[in-house]
Amino acid sequence: MTNADTHEDIIYPSAIPFVLVHLACFAAIWSGVTWQAVALGIALYWLRIFAIGAGYHRYFSHRSYSTSRVFQFILAVLAQSTAQKSVLWWAAKHRHHHLHSDTPEDVHSPRHKGFFYSHVGWIFARRHDTTDLVKVEDFARYPELMWLHRFELVPAVGLAVLCFLLAGWPGLFIGFFCSTVAVYHATFCINSLAHVRGRKRYVTGDDSRNNWLLAIFTMGEGWHNNHHAYQSSVRQGFRWWEIDPTFYILKSLSFLGVVWNLKSPPAEVLRNERRLGARVINRAAEQLAASFNSERIALAVAAALHSAELSAIRDQLIDAGHRAAEILPSLPQVPSREALLAEARAMFARTPSLDEIVDRAHNLLLTSIGQRLASSVPARA
Repeated sequence: MTNADTHEDIIYPSAIPFVLVHLACFAAIWSGVTWQAVALGIALYWLRIFAIGAGYHRYFSHRSYSTSRVFQFILAVLAQSTAQKSVLWWAAKHRHHHLHSDTPEDVHSPRHKGFFYSHVGWIFARRHDTTDLVKVEDFARYPELMWLHRFELVPAVGLAVLCFLLAGWPGLFIGFFCSTVAVYHATFCINSLAHVRGRKRYVTGDDSRNNWLLAIFTMGEGWHNNHHAYQSSVRQGFRWWEIDPTFYILKSLSFLGVVWNLKSPPAEVLRNERRLGARVINRAAEQLAASFNSERIALAVAAALHSAELSAIRDQLIDAGHRAAEILPSLPQVPSREALLAEARAMFARTPSLDEIVDRAHNLLLTSIGQRLASSVPARA
């Protein structure tokens, strides 16, 4: 990808409606503030935060429970009233995010794209405008959801009109626009802030974190590291003290038969005793190896050895019959496995797969150092 490709990313005209929604909140200065409008705004904030968490996220993205076609549609309409694009677009992007979380392919990673882009900028990126319906083919088969996908703003416009009819101009500007902006940024903070600030109970191969403050404002979505550790769980607050109102409501609805088949994390996950999958181990190993500067280590090795010794090591490294893991560990400048283990214990939460992560990271680091040495040292005559 060229620099030109990366810098044509944001479609600025498409951001204009988003900016106007924010500016509309200031119209309350003209319309005035009524208690009816404030109550409406507060109610709509919590109702739609629930719809985002229970609908867009836990149901449409992760299938963490089952429900009827009617309630499925109600959830989709409520969630789409937030003007966060269609249910199919949202779920497809979120499923892609979990496949590539905090890698260069992630659609909104603070690690690779910066905080502002992960918070809001990515939404206006040209390459993210389309919807990969293959990723959500389980829901794209429903005509009513495809209708919502084609006419994604109908629920939001309908709700705005209803707010005006119920509480006049204050109802529109405070009840609808202010609550919509609040829902925007509470939701977006999970993509941005929950990958930057908080605690990591589980090794997930990404930067997801548990953030208690976000959990309050998002009805449980802030337990983000828990979620990345077991994505299909309907409950994201794994401990009794981790408040998760979205789960409590869904549990109550299950008693009424509105939802069912609520998925829970296995006991070994809750106890942090489950062995990690190969993908998570590889990602964690890459993070651990990257914490050591292989270029600086290679330069230290080169500076410590005589030219003849260096040439001999180079010849060994380029020999197909030798591997860096067999040649480099004996050099004092190269970090030992024990050094990587100590760093891993400082970087990661407790996991039974720590040794596998360290072994993989040690091999990655030795390979990187070996490649730098082999390419930078002149061959022996």
